[in-house]
Amino acid sequence: MKSVLVTGANGFIGKNLIEHLRVREDVKIYCYGRDNNFNDLESYIEEVDFIFHLAGVNRPKEVSEYEKINYGLTETLVELHGRKNKKKAPILFTSSIQAELDNPYGKSKRLSEEVLFEYSKKHNIPVYIYRLPNVFGKWCKPNYNSVVATFCYNIAHDIPIQIHDPNRILTLVYIDDVIEEFLNAFDGKANQMEDGFCYVKRTFNISLSELAEIIKSFKSIEKTLIVPNFGNELIRFLYATYMSYVPREKLEHKLEKKEDERGWLSEVIKSNNFGQIFISKTKPGVARGNHWHHTKVEKFLVIEGEALIKLRQINGNEVIEFKVTGDEPKIIDIPVGYTHSITNIGDRELITLFWANEIFDPANPDTYYLEV
Repeated sequence: MKSVLVTGANGFIGKNLIEHLRVREDVKIYCYGRDNNFNDLESYIEEVDFIFHLAGVNRPKEVSEYEKINYGLTETLVELHGRKNKKKAPILFTSSIQAELDNPYGKSKRLSEEVLFEYSKKHNIPVYIYRLPNVFGKWCKPNYNSVVATFCYNIAHDIPIQIHDPNRILTLVYIDDVIEEFLNAFDGKANQMEDGFCYVKRTFNISLSELAEIIKSFKSIEKTLIVPNFGNELIRFLYATYMSYVPREKLEHKLEKKEDERGWLSEVIKSNNFGQIFISKTKPGVARGNHWHHTKVEKFLVIEGEALIKLRQINGNEVIEFKVTGDEPKIIDIPVGYTHSITNIGDRELITLFWANEIFDPANPDTYYLEV
């Protein structure tokens, strides 16, 4: 078993890293945060096989704290490592792309990098330094230093957002990709360049205006039920991030029920990429359908009750029948050009889940009524 130290354990990246480390059976974790003291740090460093140095500040009350905390803590960590750690534990450090800039935060990160590189060279200690771009994901603090977290939180809470430069391009990296790379480094498989810096393979470039529009579209899902293309990885990661900020009272959504003498039907979710899913409850003895489609393909799944599903090619006479029950789930495909029906043949209500390959359009329903 390896023991690791995580500084900045209560921060955004630290929390995510720790939860990934906890599922591994080969790791013991020492957490160092603001509530710990120098003696804790000293004792932890003596024990560990690997150090994740994530601690730092980027919006302190006083400018002097940038150097005092970011650079100062790194210098202290290196000094303790030299005196106390006999295992030559590798050190992973989260720097920032701002280390290339001439501002107090960037300077403090650059000084920390220099200390670590010099220590590595002098004592043959492996160091992994990542100049991270804008990291986003769950548990990031909104209205602080992450535009993604701020947009997600504000939009989810109906708070206006401000965009000063809509065309500004951001480079983003998703928290899970960051943690995956950190764990690779822990396992000796870091992505390292010739200049000594390490990097996360996958990043995304997006303008502020486009970022805002994507996140705004997530909020509309509760009304339209239309989800975006989650085949786009950035959209999928942004949506996961957005959902982590949705207040609990907005996690429940009442669906519109279309009721008649047969029972009821509700649309569940829609997408321009995969179509839509809807659900119905049908009374005993009642049939639904008796129509066909030119282009719309459907799948029927009975999840409770008993049903008889019938299909007939509209230019033929042969009727195909399927008896299905919720006790033995089966999907029945409904091809185009086949009129079809589903009848509740049981003595209790029938619950059926449907999928169609396109969103229903009242102006062009592609539905033509014909008895099976």
